[in-house]
Amino acid sequence: MTSPEPTPPATRPNPDHTDRPVRAHARRNREKLLAVARAAFSATEGTVSLEGIARDAGVGIGTLYRHFPTREALVEAVYSAELDDVTASAATLLDEFPPEVALREWMNRYAAFVATKRGMVDTLRAGWASGRIATPTTRERITAAIGTILASGVQAGTLRADVDPDDVTAMLLGVFLSTAASDRWEQTGRLLDLVMDALTTPRRGEP
Repeated sequence: MTSPEPTPPATRPNPDHTDRPVRAHARRNREKLLAVARAAFSATEGTVSLEGIARDAGVGIGTLYRHFPTREALVEAVYSAELDDVTASAATLLDEFPPEVALREWMNRYAAFVATKRGMVDTLRAGWASGRIATPTTRERITAAIGTILASGVQAGTLRADVDPDDVTAMLLGVFLSTAASDRWEQTGRLLDLVMDALTTPRRGEP
């Protein structure tokens, strides 16, 4: 294992704000570590090497540990960033697409979030059970994102008005759980299309 890098002094004279580049560099390192970790956790269901994450991010293992002192800290940060992204993407997609298209695109984004979580699930469960990782309000936030898109679709007349957003969350979780073991992404896509068929209002002229 690579020896930890020395920790920079906590304070220093700062007549010309020379600490700003240092902070910016540290922030970039943290962002690189998170990006590499997110890709690594989504690519495997086994134990992800922290040394490999540091190497692929182009930093030393000491830099990783300065930002994330434990595996749990890294996993929690990755999970939080992924959850933030997937929930925030609902509004972004509505700005780009009609509601029914935005919902299907959002389902793909949610599927990617679930895939990333597979490589972290053991650490997450242990951390939640021990209290070392705070239990997130994942289902509530996911359901709220779905509700935002459904409401827009109801207003546009393209998505059904009699649908409970939490029922959609339950259907999506069923899709992901049923296809997780074999990574059948093509089947996942077909099942998501069927869910969309159930949520979309009939086009004019259709029964």
